[in-house]
Amino acid sequence: MNNLKFLEEKAKNIRKSIIQIIYEAKSGHPGGSLSIVEILTALYFNKMNIDPQNPQMKGRDRLVLSKGHGAPALYSTLAERGFFPKEGLITLRKYGSIFQGHPDMRKIPGVEMSTGSLGQGLSVSNGMAINAKIFNENYRVYTILGDGEIQEGQIWEAAMSAPHYKLDNLCVFLDYNNLQIDGNVSTIKGIEPIDKKWESFGWNVIKINGHDYNEILDAMEKAEITKGKPTIIIAKTTKGKGVSFMENVCEFHGVAPTLEERDRALVELSK
Repeated sequence: MNNLKFLEEKAKNIRKSIIQIIYEAKSGHPGGSLSIVEILTALYFNKMNIDPQNPQMKGRDRLVLSKGHGAPALYSTLAERGFFPKEGLITLRKYGSIFQGHPDMRKIPGVEMSTGSLGQGLSVSNGMAINAKIFNENYRVYTILGDGEIQEGQIWEAAMSAPHYKLDNLCVFLDYNNLQIDGNVSTIKGIEPIDKKWESFGWNVIKINGHDYNEILDAMEKAEITKGKPTIIIAKTTKGKGVSFMENVCEFHGVAPTLEERDRALVELSK
């Protein structure tokens, strides 16, 4: 499944779904969902060892969406991959729906960890990777962090732990779009020099364009052959990617599109 046109078509479907279901919910986080679509598409349609018909398959690869507010992107990807019918997504954030504003591992097939409280996902991912080491399992653990999220102290405790335990079966993506809920990351609490910080903690660091499949796939291959240390892929992304009037607009961090905006977005994504 490594055809780029195939991946691009899947990404287009996922973006349309994100826009539609957030509009129907009248609530959600479009900006940071749209920015991670290529990463999720590459993982679920090219890289990860998974089985939608057997979500609890032994030896499956794991993904932890630490930035849990990006749930519409994860749900739409899982549905596109066949973990559950797409029709159910329209109940996003509705009372009684399994598809709430943040992922729930108890209810949604394919969701490996309930997330939403920022800063916790890397610690959980460390635990999964350590478990694989202890029991000689071959699965890999992937994690998606937000750039504003890594202002959390727990991230850095976990960042110290992973190299200590030589978790070379752990690969982190940093969704680096430089926007968080209150504005520019660099203004609110700067994280640079981000590559040198992770390197100093003992990580293998790769910097890429987070919307370029060739760079994403190449980085994942490099991560897989790196032994003795975990890898972080710093992915430069665009918040709201794919919808012109949402791109790099902080207000679309957590605001649903209006009917007119939904229609404009779907027209753009259909081109």
